[in-house]
Amino acid sequence: MDNKKIISELALAKVAAEKAGKYLIDNKEILNTSIFSSNTDIKLKADIESEKVIKEFIASNSKYPILAEESGKSVTNLGDTFWVIDPLDGTANYSRNLPICCVSIALIYKFKPVLGVIYDFNNQDLYEGSQSTNACLNSKKISVSDISDKSKGILLTGLPNSTDFSDSSLIEYVKDFQNWRKVRMIGSAAMAAAFVASGKVDVYKEKGTFLWDVAAGLLIAQESGALISNFNGDPKYLDGDHFICSSPKVYKSILKSVKPYFNN
Repeated sequence: MDNKKIISELALAKVAAEKAGKYLIDNKEILNTSIFSSNTDIKLKADIESEKVIKEFIASNSKYPILAEESGKSVTNLGDTFWVIDPLDGTANYSRNLPICCVSIALIYKFKPVLGVIYDFNNQDLYEGSQSTNACLNSKKISVSDISDKSKGILLTGLPNSTDFSDSSLIEYVKDFQNWRKVRMIGSAAMAAAFVASGKVDVYKEKGTFLWDVAAGLLIAQESGALISNFNGDPKYLDGDHFICSSPKVYKSILKSVKPYFNN
């Protein structure tokens, strides 16, 4: 995909994300209604309605098909180039007024993200990046941290829905935590990757993710200087459900010790 096309589609994604974010803020009273809940997950009217806003705008302005979290494919065959949309990443946070959630939009070309937009609508922070532009936060260039020692770094991670809470698994989890100055779980994969991209934290790694959770954030992080792979060091991270997103200076030490925390 040529640079001119990437830049034009990036501009489109930014408008779509901001429209959805404004809609989620302005209509929260009616959108914060549960339509599904389980012991590990929740879906709101907000997820469905935000997706409609994004899909309607993109479909009216772009020729590429859409893969969205809530409704799946917009066409039977996605082809080489398609949009990936997470209309509300961090639904549980949104439902409880925890201001860590966002709209996430990516464009995939030959199964690699070429652009990503994350809109942290609670703070009006727009993260963006592409293969043709810098990674930016509110139009200002961002970069990963220069922390090189895990004992001085911050790790972001999460618990997958299919978590094995056996004693042995939890012990491995805690052993890893002990290597870091601080560990955080924020409940939004997209925001976690954006925090790595902007140098707020040093590493985000998780198991049990989906394409729409991470496509935009990992692209932005990569364009800001992050190294990204699956737990085995394979850069084809979108092929699986586990990944490392790290500032370069701590990546090698992460890869030596990393492994899936839980058996599924």
